[in-house]
Amino acid sequence: MNHSLARRQFLQEISQPDACIDLAKAALYLAQEDYPTLVVGDYLTQLDILASEVSKRLPDEHYPLKVIQTINHYVFGELGFTGDTDDYYDPQNSYLNRVLERRRGIPITLSLVYLEIARRIDFPMVGIGMPGHFLMRPTLDEMEVFVDAFHQGEVMFPEDCGDRLREVFGRPVELRPEFFQEVSPRQFLARMLTNLKMIYVRKGDLDRALAAIERILLLFPEASLELRDRGLIYYEKGRWADAIPDLTQYLNALPLAKDKVMIEQILNTMLRRQSDS
Repeated sequence: MNHSLARRQFLQEISQPDACIDLAKAALYLAQEDYPTLVVGDYLTQLDILASEVSKRLPDEHYPLKVIQTINHYVFGELGFTGDTDDYYDPQNSYLNRVLERRRGIPITLSLVYLEIARRIDFPMVGIGMPGHFLMRPTLDEMEVFVDAFHQGEVMFPEDCGDRLREVFGRPVELRPEFFQEVSPRQFLARMLTNLKMIYVRKGDLDRALAAIERILLLFPEASLELRDRGLIYYEKGRWADAIPDLTQYLNALPLAKDKVMIEQILNTMLRRQSDS
C-alpha cells in the first residue's frame, strides 16, 4: 500500500460523524503510512479475539468492577501488556499494530486496546485526555472511577488523578473539570498524532513530523499551532511557497501570538528573498 492510499483511507474514515468513526480502524490507517504491508483486517481480528477471550472469563454477574478486573487480569496478567517505561518515546509505542505485536505502549495506545475490548463486550467506556496522561472512565451513572491502562488497569478515584499528575509533572497540579472531559474520536487521533509529531521533531525526522501534522490538519483544519508548525517545517525544508501561506494564516488567526515577532521575521526573510530572486 502506498503512502497516498493510506492517507486517503484515513481521510475517508475520519470524514464521518464522530459517532461513526471506527477508532481502531482509523488508528491502523494512520500506521499504514509507516508500515505499508500492514493489513488492517488482521489487527481488527486480533482485537475481536482479545474481546472474545475476555468474554469467556467474565463472571455471570457483570458488575462493573468485576468486568474491569477481568479485562485487567487477561490483558495485563495473562498477555503481559505493559507500559513502556524503558523507551517511552519509541515511535512504535504510538502505532496500534506495534502495540498489539509487542504488547507495550504508552497511555493512549494501551487505552485504545482496552477501549476496543470494552466496546466489543458492550462495556461502555470513554477516553479521558488529562494533560500529560491518558485515562479511561466507565460511562455508567453510578460510577466515578478511572482506569489507567499504563499502570496495569489501576482503578482510580478523582483524588488519585491529582497524585498521578503530580507523578507525571513532578509538582502539584490543580485539577480542573476540563481534565476529566471525554475525548472525541478526532481528539483521540489528534493526540496520537501529536505524540508522533513531537517524537519525530526531537529525532530531526522532519518528513515524518510533517506527515503527522498534515493528518492533524485533516482532523482539525483550523488548528493554528499546527499551521504554524507545518509552515516552520516547510521553511526548514526550503519549501517557501508552502510556508508563506501557513505562517500568514497563523498570524491572521492569532495576531497577538507570543511568537509573532519571530514568525514575522521568518516571513519577511522569505518574502524579501523571493522578491530578490
